[in-house]
Amino acid sequence: MHELQQLIAVNDTGTTALPVGDTPIQRIRLLIDGRSRYAYLKLEGHNPGGSVKDRTAFGLLQSLETTGQLRPGGHLIESSSGNLAISLAMHARDRGYQFTAVVDPNVTAENICRLRALGAETRLVESPDEAGGYLLRRLECVREMLLEDPGLVWTNQYSNSANPEAHYRGTAPEIYRQMEHGVDAVFVAVSTGGTLAGIGRFFRETSPDTRIIAVDARGSAALGGSLGVRKLTGIGSGRRSEFATPELYDEVMYVEDREAFGICRSLDATTGMKIGGSSGAALAACARYLQAHDMVERAVCICADRGEHYTSTIFNNSWLGRNGLEIGRRHLGPVSEMCF
Repeated sequence: MHELQQLIAVNDTGTTALPVGDTPIQRIRLLIDGRSRYAYLKLEGHNPGGSVKDRTAFGLLQSLETTGQLRPGGHLIESSSGNLAISLAMHARDRGYQFTAVVDPNVTAENICRLRALGAETRLVESPDEAGGYLLRRLECVREMLLEDPGLVWTNQYSNSANPEAHYRGTAPEIYRQMEHGVDAVFVAVSTGGTLAGIGRFFRETSPDTRIIAVDARGSAALGGSLGVRKLTGIGSGRRSEFATPELYDEVMYVEDREAFGICRSLDATTGMKIGGSSGAALAACARYLQAHDMVERAVCICADRGEHYTSTIFNNSWLGRNGLEIGRRHLGPVSEMCF
């Protein structure tokens, strides 16, 4: 059986907490070229930590515990300025582990506050790497800390096969069940590529006619693209994904910052639903795809987290202005209207 519904973390006292998974799907209507089209949003923000990374964190910790690398009272470390850091901090707290997140200047004020509230430590990497981002420098910092303290345990979201496995056994089967075994296309934003790889593998085996669309940020190298400046977080990478191999997806669609942010803000204005930047990118790609494919009716977008995590950035006019990201109607692409 593929599906693991309602994963339950068990802490060191033996009590259960933190139900993960079984998140809802919300259908929205998009008016594209005067025609009503529909997208189905898989709302991963309903996980207890507020993102799809709760599934990844659960899988990573479970794999380390099963292999004996992580023991009671252990100290975890990971490179993350976003959702995975929050999820690991939450699970670590409830399982009695220490956790240190290696972060960079792109970390939001909201996430720093959440990490501190969850009892996590942070190590800030301030200088960019040769790629112009911070990922490679964060990984360098992790390796230095592991040399300094051999007792640290690295969850390694970038290479640990438990990352895609969590989505192969959890996220993808849920989508298939909720959509009553009828899915034309799935749109997945890429960072480490674990979510894409797990979902792609499941649908290749179970529903090979389902199109798997990888969504990346313009300026990301996650799927072999050219590096460039980008403000989108939670999507993209300064290096190629180790998980997302070409046979697991059918197409790559690149999304600009303004396009993703415009979709996020428009959806909020018309429905009151806030989604994060990678979710906006997935929905923007979906809208373009629907415009080009008249017969697609059941398109699912992985919405990795909630927009409330981006109050100081995507939904802040001053932040957009400071970064030269003023958004106009043209940034909504083919979409002229959105509603439930």
